[in-house]
Amino acid sequence: MLIKIYPENPAPRQIRQVVSTLNTGGTIIFPTDTVYGMGASIFENKAIDKIISIKGLKRKDVNFSFIFNNLSMLSEFTKPINNDIYRMMRRNLPGPFTFILNANNKIPKIFQSKKKTIGIRIPKNPILMEIINQLGHPILTTSIYDEDKIVEYTSDPMLIDLSFGNRVDLVIDGGFGDNQPSTVIDCTGEIPEIVRQGKGILAE
Repeated sequence: MLIKIYPENPAPRQIRQVVSTLNTGGTIIFPTDTVYGMGASIFENKAIDKIISIKGLKRKDVNFSFIFNNLSMLSEFTKPINNDIYRMMRRNLPGPFTFILNANNKIPKIFQSKKKTIGIRIPKNPILMEIINQLGHPILTTSIYDEDKIVEYTSDPMLIDLSFGNRVDLVIDGGFGDNQPSTVIDCTGEIPEIVRQGKGILAE
């Protein structure tokens, strides 16, 4: 199902529809501040398995991120963050970044693996932020890749619906997406390291 949500003023009724879909084990495709993403509630194992299947992966090999709507959610899933890293994240979030942090022991329960890190995003997208605000917990996410070997990401939600609409429960049309992914910063070592330069320009 394709639904239109306007980022300038996300309609409460439509946000409730998305949240209900997530809470009942549904999978969704949504806009971010970079490329479109596919996601599910982190507490719905069958939905996570469905996304893993769509991506053609095994649970032990997944490298998905979590989308939060504020930094206060982090402590539930990550080990303590030092002040320098925290300040850097505050300067750059919300924004087109994925920060890789050391995970606490809740992550293996979700992924059924010995995963020790977690990628976190707080995108600058009002639709997504309102969904997570109403949901009350993060969304697991992975980027939508185009099945064309030349074009890496699809930016048109209508085309995304044609490709993936029969494999997920809901596709949100929030306008055209970007075709640049987030910038990924690994914060698990002594010094933060940019492991993928994407849309975000890091303010240190």
